[in-house]
Amino acid sequence: MDDQKNMIMAAVLSFLVIVLWTFYFAPPPPEPGMEQTAVQTTDNGAAVGGGVGAGQSNIAAGGQTGDAGGTDEVGFVEIDTPSLSGSFSLKGGRIDNIQLLNYRETLDENSDTVTQLAPVGTTHPYFAAYGWLAGEGTVAKTPDPNTIWSVESGDTLSAGAPVTLRWDNGEGLIFRRTMSVDDRYMFNITQSLENTTGQAVQMSPYGYIARRNQPDTINFFILHEGAVGVFDGELKEMDYDDMADLPLIGNQQSEQIPVQQNGFIGFTDKYWMTAIAPGPNTAFTGVYKYTQRATGPEYRTEALMPVYDVPAGGAVDVQTYLFSGAKAYDAITGYEADLGIAGFIDSIDWGWFFFLTKPIFQLLIWVKGFIGNMGWSIIVLTLIIKAALFPLAYKSYVSMSKMKKLQPEMEKIKERVGDDKQKMQQEMMALYKKEKANPAAGCLPILLQIPIFFSLYKVLFVTIEMRHAPFIGWITDLSAPDPTSWMNLFGALPYDVPEPGVGILGLFSIGVFPILMGVTMWMQQKLNPSPTDKMQAQIFAIMPWMFMFMLGTFASGLVIYWCANNIITFTQQYTIMRSQGVKVDFLGNVAKTFKKKPKEG
Repeated sequence: MDDQKNMIMAAVLSFLVIVLWTFYFAPPPPEPGMEQTAVQTTDNGAAVGGGVGAGQSNIAAGGQTGDAGGTDEVGFVEIDTPSLSGSFSLKGGRIDNIQLLNYRETLDENSDTVTQLAPVGTTHPYFAAYGWLAGEGTVAKTPDPNTIWSVESGDTLSAGAPVTLRWDNGEGLIFRRTMSVDDRYMFNITQSLENTTGQAVQMSPYGYIARRNQPDTINFFILHEGAVGVFDGELKEMDYDDMADLPLIGNQQSEQIPVQQNGFIGFTDKYWMTAIAPGPNTAFTGVYKYTQRATGPEYRTEALMPVYDVPAGGAVDVQTYLFSGAKAYDAITGYEADLGIAGFIDSIDWGWFFFLTKPIFQLLIWVKGFIGNMGWSIIVLTLIIKAALFPLAYKSYVSMSKMKKLQPEMEKIKERVGDDKQKMQQEMMALYKKEKANPAAGCLPILLQIPIFFSLYKVLFVTIEMRHAPFIGWITDLSAPDPTSWMNLFGALPYDVPEPGVGILGLFSIGVFPILMGVTMWMQQKLNPSPTDKMQAQIFAIMPWMFMFMLGTFASGLVIYWCANNIITFTQQYTIMRSQGVKVDFLGNVAKTFKKKPKEG
């Protein structure tokens, strides 16, 4: 009786875990415009203070003060490429207005394009800035956030058409900034200094990315959103809460990471990123920084270059890359290979199972190259995975066939020993040994499926290739839950129903594919040997339906994978069990499930 109580308690607790997980941990359905990184709504707060910090306190205090908002009075230069539109301001020379032309906020073709960068004066300013700091022993005016640059050449920044800015400090130092961009998301920034004075100067270039006011995040524990960097092959991620807790160094909260050869630093969202990469064989100092400004918090990532000695009459050029756009796999891997940005692929959050998520995604993309549809590619990927695991599955199903054959003998043992559980366990073990059956052998494929399942879920959740990817009919976004619901007969009845996972009713508002997944899981369960304990059998009987509701709020791409996996598994198991001489009366087992038991007495 105590065992039965424990089983009931375990079932109740399992269901409560599912409910609580759905409400507190499962990712909420995206709201219209949620993926937009900056809202183009101006506020009236004046931005003050700030500046660029460096590895040494004397550099950190190097005249970088003032940061007034607004650019209309000084002008801007337009950015126009096949992938990007926007502008950069002549005030400070900041790249602070980027729209991603190939991505919209929602599936509606008339919805706004995704905003990647936004200027000071908007609700969530997000921009990239560059400049110079005077080195130790050099006293000179350097460009700061309020510097008004002039256009020396070019009129619109576009692919193949660079723009050069110029600023003369009036003391013999001439600063130039040449910006070019490709047809995707990579800018090439060359900072130049011409020394026309009569003495040598020491100058250090820098670049930084700033986000003001904490951006909207999905806030899901399997996804990193915040600062990201790879420094000499080591990935370092830091979310916004951690940046707010950075240690106080001097008068600023920051953490500095010296880089000897290669790396990048920036901010990542689920699908988008802005990052600075000094390039291969380039030493720099990466900095994570937090500042509490008068208008709210500022989160900053910086790339501080070494100090350069510029002799009298000499000049120096320093090149860095700026990525600002979508974390599309082909773009990220292309930049890593062509520009030598080591570890750039790790800007996509592959998670702890990176050794599985990376090859699974690469295989999925390879399959899609032949099929053209991501949903069908997931199904083909399922076939490939099942084929790879078939040798283990075969051994498992042979073992389960033996267990199925032993089911009548196990029932006899139970009837003979009654409630003597120790005696029943001894006789069961003796039966297994005699028939060379291993009841645990069937667990091996399931254990292997678990990391594959989570890895595929991670892939479907974090990769932009799943975003707004259609499958068939009503599945127009494989990264979102199945939009249909049984509550209105899958759209046949003319009334709205709760979205999957939203509210109490939303937990049960599931669509076609989640129901198909539950049914196929139940079908598969009917082929397995039933537990000898009635209470255990009842617990196992409700598990397919528990999973059906739990996974109903997951990305439809993952549920499609699970459905395909169940159908293939059922076919494999049914065929193998028949080949082992096991009489598989599937329809009879189903009928027994629904058959009413006669009343006793």
